[in-house]
Amino acid sequence: MDVLEVAPGLWRWTAFHREWTQDVGCVYVETPGSIVLIDPLVPPEGEERFWAALDRDVERAGDCVDVLITVYWHTRSATRFAERYGARVWAHAKAERTVGRRAGEVSIFEPGDALPGGVQAVLGRWSEVVYWLPEHRTVVTGDVILGADGGGLRLCPESWTPKAGGHAAWRRNLRPLLDLPAERVLPSHGEPVLEDGAAALRSLLAAD
Repeated sequence: MDVLEVAPGLWRWTAFHREWTQDVGCVYVETPGSIVLIDPLVPPEGEERFWAALDRDVERAGDCVDVLITVYWHTRSATRFAERYGARVWAHAKAERTVGRRAGEVSIFEPGDALPGGVQAVLGRWSEVVYWLPEHRTVVTGDVILGADGGGLRLCPESWTPKAGGHAAWRRNLRPLLDLPAERVLPSHGEPVLEDGAAALRSLLAAD
């Protein structure tokens, strides 16, 4: 497990995903009175230390925890956080059934709806959404945008996308991200972009 303080109140940690046999990224956002976790996975290594640290944070921040899911594959440890903290699990309306099969009760939303901690779901296609953290000027992605080898961003493999449209459809759908004053992009897979995230998004979405 690696833990990175991205900014005050914003952390990213990685945990080993046994099914994917690789480390994946998860995001912690602390706001007045609450904590928001995006695509959280309890690390199989150092689990007791992880829970002890998070217990302290939850107690200090006000005992209110919400879990946001980008895409149903990333339901991950949502049920464990719900059981431990009474956390609500949030998912795009199109993913209600698939997330619900993994996490039980789910609170649904559409892009534009108010979400915990001031987080915004800026867009969604099929059953995946991308989150915007306006206070931190940070974009958080699930499977559609990945960290590229050597830095920057790349789209997920075509095989991960529905047959209708593929990369071209995703690029069109992701263009609203170009209007955001993004400093950072925190993908679930690959290295994060911690400086000039807007430029990385422009480079990614330049092709038709």
